[in-house]
Amino acid sequence: MNNTYLREATLSNWNTHVIATVKIQSNVVSSSPRVSSYPTAQSYIYVNSQICAPPKPSSSESHQNKRPRRRYENPRSSFNSHLSDFKMVSDASKKKAAQKKAAAAAKRGSKAAAAAASSKAAAAENGSKADSLASGVADLHISDRTCTGVLCSHPLSRDIRIESLSLTFHGHDLIVDSELELNYGRRYGLLGLNGCGKSTLLSAIGCRELPIPEHMDIYHLTREIEASDMSSLEAVISCDEERLKLEKEAEALAGQDDGGGEALERIYERLDALDASTAEKRAAEILFGLGFNKKMQEKKTRDFSGGWRMRIALARALFMNPTILLLDEPTNHLDLEACVWLEEMLKKFDRILVVVSHSQDFLNGVCTNIIHMQSKQLKLYTGNFDQYVQTRAELEENQMKQYKWEQEQIASMKEYIARFGHGSAKLARQAQSKEKTLAKMERGGLTEKVVRDKVLVFRFVDVGKLPPPVLQFVEVTFGYTPDNLIYKNLDFGVDLDSRVALVGPNGAGKSTLLKLMTGDLVPLDGMVRRHNHLRIAQFHQHLAEKLDMDMSALQFMLKEYPGNEEEKMRAAVGRFGLTGKAQVMPMRNLSDGQRSRVIFAWLAWRQPHMLLLDEPTNHLDIETIDSLAEALNEWDGGLVLVSHDFRLINQVAHEIWVCENQAVTRWEGDIMDFKEHLKAKAGLA
Repeated sequence: MNNTYLREATLSNWNTHVIATVKIQSNVVSSSPRVSSYPTAQSYIYVNSQICAPPKPSSSESHQNKRPRRRYENPRSSFNSHLSDFKMVSDASKKKAAQKKAAAAAKRGSKAAAAAASSKAAAAENGSKADSLASGVADLHISDRTCTGVLCSHPLSRDIRIESLSLTFHGHDLIVDSELELNYGRRYGLLGLNGCGKSTLLSAIGCRELPIPEHMDIYHLTREIEASDMSSLEAVISCDEERLKLEKEAEALAGQDDGGGEALERIYERLDALDASTAEKRAAEILFGLGFNKKMQEKKTRDFSGGWRMRIALARALFMNPTILLLDEPTNHLDLEACVWLEEMLKKFDRILVVVSHSQDFLNGVCTNIIHMQSKQLKLYTGNFDQYVQTRAELEENQMKQYKWEQEQIASMKEYIARFGHGSAKLARQAQSKEKTLAKMERGGLTEKVVRDKVLVFRFVDVGKLPPPVLQFVEVTFGYTPDNLIYKNLDFGVDLDSRVALVGPNGAGKSTLLKLMTGDLVPLDGMVRRHNHLRIAQFHQHLAEKLDMDMSALQFMLKEYPGNEEEKMRAAVGRFGLTGKAQVMPMRNLSDGQRSRVIFAWLAWRQPHMLLLDEPTNHLDIETIDSLAEALNEWDGGLVLVSHDFRLINQVAHEIWVCENQAVTRWEGDIMDFKEHLKAKAGLA
C-alpha cells in the first residue's frame, strides 16, 4: 500500500471501544459508512463520542487512487497508546512483525507467555468468564492458527463484511484472500468437506481473530457446561449476569453529554431481550424443548452425562440470544424430537447465526443463506440447502460452458498462429492480430475449470447370506433395576435383509436395545437368540476414545489387525476416503469426521453380517453421509440404525420402529411422516 499509512489511536470508553473510520482527501475529513469506497488513505481510530481528525495527508497521499486496506493482524493485541501517539506502519513491515511474533509464540509452545497472549481470545469462546476458560486455552491451539482480514463494513453497523480474509492452521492454508459477509437477521449454513476448516473458521470468529466490531457480542458453543452443584435451570439463568453489566454501562452512557446516542439504544434493546422478570420461565421453556422435564431441570449438572451437559450449554446459548451465535453440529447430542424443536426455534432467530451441520433437512429448515468453503475460498449463496444445490449446479454448468468455449477459441487461435505466422504478409498480419486477441483474453482473466468436490466412495465387503432366524428376541424384558423396566415382553426378529431405523425420545432405550442385540446386556427375562455364525459390528460415539491420537490411521490398523501387510491396511482405510498423507499423520491432526472414517474402516475389516449404527453421522460432512448411505444400500448385510438425521434414515431405512413406553412398535409411514407427527405432538405444526 504505497504512500498509505495506518494511524491507530485509542481513548478510554465505557467498557467498550467504538471504532470510527474517517476518509482523508486534501484538507477535508468526513465520516464514511463503507471503507470500500475510500479513494485515499484511511485511519482506524478508537473514539468516545466524536470523530477526531487525523493529521493532514501529504499531496502524494491525497492523489492515491488505490482502495486502501487495513490488514488486521494479531487481534489479541490492544491499542494502548494515547490519541496523540499515532503509529505509521506499512503493510509490509506490519506483516513481517506479525510473522516474527507468530514464529516466536510457536517456538515457545505452551509456555506461560503464549498462554497469556491468547487468554483474551479464549475467553470470548463459549460466552464464559475468562477465569473459567483459562485452563482450556491450551486446548484451543490459538497459537497454531493465523487469521488476517480487512473490515470493510462500517464499524458501527450490524452487518459485517470482511475482505482479504486468510486463515492458516498448522501451517496449512484453509482460506486464502477471500471475503466473508454476515448480515443482521440472516442465518448462515457453513458447508464444506471434512477437514476444510469449518470449525477452525468458527473458532477464529468466536475468538475475535477477525475484525468483528466490539459492540457485537459473540457466543460460540464449543463444549459442554462445567459439572457443578448448580441445577440445569440455574446453569442457564446464571448467564443473566450480562444484564447487570449492561445496566451499569447504560447508566454510564446516560451521563455523557450526548446521552449515549445509538450505543445506549442498543443496550436498552439488549436489556429488553434479557428481561429478568421472565428469565426463569424462558430458561425452563428452552430446557423443556431440549428434552429436560421438570425433575431434570432441578438435577445438578454434575449428575448429567457429557451429552446432556452439552444440551445445557446449547440452552444457555439460546437463552443469551447473542448478536452472533456460532453453532458447530448442534444436533449431534439431540434426539429427533429435540432436533425438530431446535429447528423451529432457530427459524425465529433474528440476529446473526452461523451453523455447521451435516443434516440437510435441518439446513433446509433453518438457513436463509449458505456459505460454501471450497478451494480455499468462501462462496455465498442465497437460500436454504436445496436452493444452494440448484443454484450451484446452474452456475457450474454455465462456468463449464464458458470454459470450454474459451479453450476452443484459444486452441483455434494458436493453431492459426502456428500455421500462418510465417506465411504471406497478409496471413502474418492476421496471425499477429489473433496473437494480440489471445494475449488480451489472457490478461483479462480466463474462466477457470470447475473443480468438483472429491467424491468419497465407501465400501463394505459383501459377506453372503445366513439362513433365518439370524437375531431373534423372545419375550425379552429388561431394566437396569427390576423395579424400573425399560422394555417388557419384546418379540421381534432381525435378518440380513432388514433395514430398520429406531426412533424415540432420549432415555427410551434405543442404545440399550442395540446392546441387547450384541450381548453387552443380558435380559432380566426372556431370550435373545443369535445365529452361531453371526458377526455383528457396532458403531457408537464413544469408539473414538479407542483411538490413540499419537498414532496414524495406518499404525492403528496394523496394531489392531497384526500380521496383515501394510498395503492391505492402506487399502482398507482408503475404502473409506482416507488417502495419502491423512493415512500416516497423527490422528490428533485429523478432523473428527476423518477419525470417524478410521473407525468405519476398523469395523468393516471384521466383515460383519449385521451393522448396528448408533449416530454414525456425527462429525461427517454431507458428501460423506451420502457416500455412507450409498455403501449401505449396496451392501448385502442387515442394518439397525439410530440417527437424528432424517435424510439418512429416509435413504437407507425400510422400516421405522418406535421405542417408547416399554415397547417397540412399527410406525406405519416413512420418517418424514414421523417428523410431522413430532411437530404436531410438540404443538409446532
